[in-house]
Amino acid sequence: MMEERKERYLYLDCSSGISGDMTVGALLDLGADREVLERALDSLGVGGYHLHFGRKKKCGIDAFDFDVHLEDEDGHGHEEHGHGHSHGHVHRNLNDIFDIIGRLDADDAVKNLARRMFSIVAEAESKAHGIPVEEVHFHEVGAIDSIVDIVSAAVCFHNLGISRVYVSPLAEGQGYVRCQHGVMPVPVPATANIVSGHGLTLRFTENQGAM
Repeated sequence: MMEERKERYLYLDCSSGISGDMTVGALLDLGADREVLERALDSLGVGGYHLHFGRKKKCGIDAFDFDVHLEDEDGHGHEEHGHGHSHGHVHRNLNDIFDIIGRLDADDAVKNLARRMFSIVAEAESKAHGIPVEEVHFHEVGAIDSIVDIVSAAVCFHNLGISRVYVSPLAEGQGYVRCQHGVMPVPVPATANIVSGHGLTLRFTENQGAM
């Protein structure tokens, strides 16, 4: 008789905000298999980047450091929704990104989770710009570094057997950030739409900029 697999829950303490690389680093630190992740990313068939795995200290605390480095530029992703990026990107729509995810050599649950993440962002951008979801172009989120962040998170969640995620109130900064559409107030519209549309709670801090 096969032993029933116990459900595993994850709690994310987002007191310092949250981003794709922070999430993937934390999941790798919890024991997600780096080789499984690298094989999955290789199956996407996209280039122009390399991965950094290591450790670093933040405020004296040891942490896993995961980063996506673009090979033709110095910048690398620090925002899941991309508003922290300053470098130029290829424009992709949701179907373009779904095509890339479709090449992923992984369980369907992984592909579906990655698609769902991008769909949430597309819906938020659609509402912000007043255009249909299929017309949303990911000039920032569609960048390879953000695709890698989101797919990596999906792969690591599945690899760890996590069935449910609980999230603390999300710490956010204040002031303004510069993005593709110019200078915008924090939180930027897409972030505000995701928060309001999915029952999330924002806790504002005195930090300048988006978190």
